[in-house]
Amino acid sequence: MSSNGSSDSIADANTPISLRPIATVAPPPYNEQAQPRLKGRQRLIAGLQRISSSQSITRLNKTRSRGYSGNGKGSVSCISLHSTQSLNSPSVGQSLTMELAAGYSTAPTSAVNTPGIQIPSFDERARVRYLSSLDARTSAGLPTDVRPTTRSGLTPGIAEVDEDYFSRPIAKAKSRKPASDFNFWRDLPPELKMEILTYLQPRQIVHCSVVSKSWHKMCFDGQLWSNLDTADFYQDIPAEGLVKIMTSAGPFVRDLNLRGCVQLREQWHIFGLSHACRNVQNLSLEGCKADRTTIHNFLYSNHNLVHLNLSGLAGVTNSAMKILAQRCPKLEVLNVSWCNNVDTRGLKRIVEGCERLRDLRVGEVRGWDDVDVMQVLFERNTLERLVLMNCDSLTDESLKILMEGRDSEIDSTGRAVVPARKLKHLDLTRCRGITDQGLRSLVRNVPAIEGLQLSKCLGVKDATLTDLLPTVPNLTHLDLEELDDLTNEVLICLSASPCAKRLRHLSISYCEHMGDTGMLPLLHASTNLRSLEMDNTRISDLVLAAAASMLRARRPRIILPDDSAAPPFIPATGLRLVAYDCQNVTWTGVREVLSRNAEVFTTTHTTELPPLAKRADSASPSPATSASHLPSTPSQPRIHITRTSTYPAEIIHLKCFYTYQPTVEEHTKRVLRGDFTAARRLERRWAEFMIAQEEAGAAGAGGRRRRRRAREARMMHADEREDEGGFLGGTGAGGGGVGGTRRRARSGGCAVM
Repeated sequence: MSSNGSSDSIADANTPISLRPIATVAPPPYNEQAQPRLKGRQRLIAGLQRISSSQSITRLNKTRSRGYSGNGKGSVSCISLHSTQSLNSPSVGQSLTMELAAGYSTAPTSAVNTPGIQIPSFDERARVRYLSSLDARTSAGLPTDVRPTTRSGLTPGIAEVDEDYFSRPIAKAKSRKPASDFNFWRDLPPELKMEILTYLQPRQIVHCSVVSKSWHKMCFDGQLWSNLDTADFYQDIPAEGLVKIMTSAGPFVRDLNLRGCVQLREQWHIFGLSHACRNVQNLSLEGCKADRTTIHNFLYSNHNLVHLNLSGLAGVTNSAMKILAQRCPKLEVLNVSWCNNVDTRGLKRIVEGCERLRDLRVGEVRGWDDVDVMQVLFERNTLERLVLMNCDSLTDESLKILMEGRDSEIDSTGRAVVPARKLKHLDLTRCRGITDQGLRSLVRNVPAIEGLQLSKCLGVKDATLTDLLPTVPNLTHLDLEELDDLTNEVLICLSASPCAKRLRHLSISYCEHMGDTGMLPLLHASTNLRSLEMDNTRISDLVLAAAASMLRARRPRIILPDDSAAPPFIPATGLRLVAYDCQNVTWTGVREVLSRNAEVFTTTHTTELPPLAKRADSASPSPATSASHLPSTPSQPRIHITRTSTYPAEIIHLKCFYTYQPTVEEHTKRVLRGDFTAARRLERRWAEFMIAQEEAGAAGAGGRRRRRRAREARMMHADEREDEGGFLGGTGAGGGGVGGTRRRARSGGCAVM
């Protein structure tokens, strides 16, 4: 079969007869010889040709089958043919006349012959299709997307056929466009990057700087180091890393805390660190090995200083105070405690040059016997905090001038007519030059005082404090440690003063004349106490029980449902109580505190619920109905049981006798992690152990020692109540029978014995 005129043959075969020019087409010469037997692909094409020459059934609104494609691939499908014409296409005979003109037809009546054309009849096996001049893809059974179609979408002269699965073309996978190179961190704006890095700790930022060069540049940007506090990592960061941070972030640093950074000893002048930071407002060089020149450079470069801590630096002198007074007028807080080369002459310039100064800490600074400095402080009257601890040079006269001034007007009551001081915190710890006469100048002159520390000041009497406490209604912290001359009268006066409700911290350690008589009314009045130090005093178990009761009444208990899936309740520490080396405190009082800390109550609530309504469409009766066999009997009421537990909102953190303290610490740990059951078990076993130990020591030396301690405690209570005669003559539990050697004395039968 020749392929030269294939395209023209196909075009003629698919062109309607009415539109084709009338021409006589000579058929190919007939070869009487036997046609060769077809194989493979040719055989398949011949079979498709035979199928296409049959009559087809017209199918409207259906796609056509695709049996052959010009790409060399074909598929076999079942095709139903019909001999009638399609509604919108010419007859099959008209479309296939030219195609069958040179072929071998076995159905003479299946097509109308064109005039001048004869179609001989030959064997089906040897039938060869003659392709017209059109494209070879227009044959029947070929894909519709490559055949010329009419307006209605059907190929002229070819009837519609069904399409099966195997005749569908293989859809080619669409080539995906390559994804764009998306990098979230790279495309993020620099401002957002800095904002994210601000949530990291300084140590984490330094670790991130080793990722790449861009990260190194970003991590050492000055915007991240406006607050450089080395308090948490000053021992781990090397000098090179700290120098790198300070030099790169110099102008951005506002808060600079170099406390304890001794590794910078040789780095101050090599890299110019003292000149790198020029806008610091809060500076702390405590514990640094900074010399005099470095400190002066820091003070010259930073004229916006507000808080300055130079505590313990030997390089701080009066020259530094002069520079500070001239260059830093905004200074508000100054700490030069334990600076041995600073005295009141340099501090006088600070007070005169820094008008905003409100916090001055000058522990162990010499020269406070200079009344001129005290007169300047009195006239300025801007200080709110003054720390003068360990200032042995402070005298009663200097303190009086600080409070009342020099040559002030005196009223009829002998009190100086001066404006009240603005002091809120005054620390006179270990000022051994202060006596009771100097402290009397505080009466009615410090109404705004909130913290007063008089620890280890010799010669302080009850009369001075009983006159002072009613005039300080805002007092919250009071330190009276090692004042041997004070008695319970001070505590009674404190419980009746206006500041009792506001009192949060009280220290009466080593006040050996204070005991239950003063502490019990104070605990009932001061319900906001958070810290109470009473070591080496005469308090007893009654004070511990009163403290536990006060804490329980201060805040209501927490009520929670008894749910095993809920996290354990963890109470807060409401009171820190120090009561070690108190002879009258026994394990019974300690157990009272432990018992209150782990006290949990479980309550069961019973609620009656309405009976369940019977369902009309229920196929089987309920258990209650089947048991009673009486449908008219009402259902039994339902009971709902709810359990709730009440927990202590606050607990006491107790420090007691050293042999009891390990048990107390373990009990507190269990309570603070919410394991109240284990805490109660530990408290019960410890009580059983203490009882067994006392019973074992009842005979012999143990019993004598216990009775001797009981007699000493009874005598101390008698001295405290100033009723020794009544104590010896009492009976019962308050008489001598408590510590007597006979059992009948405990029952109160004989007062003498």
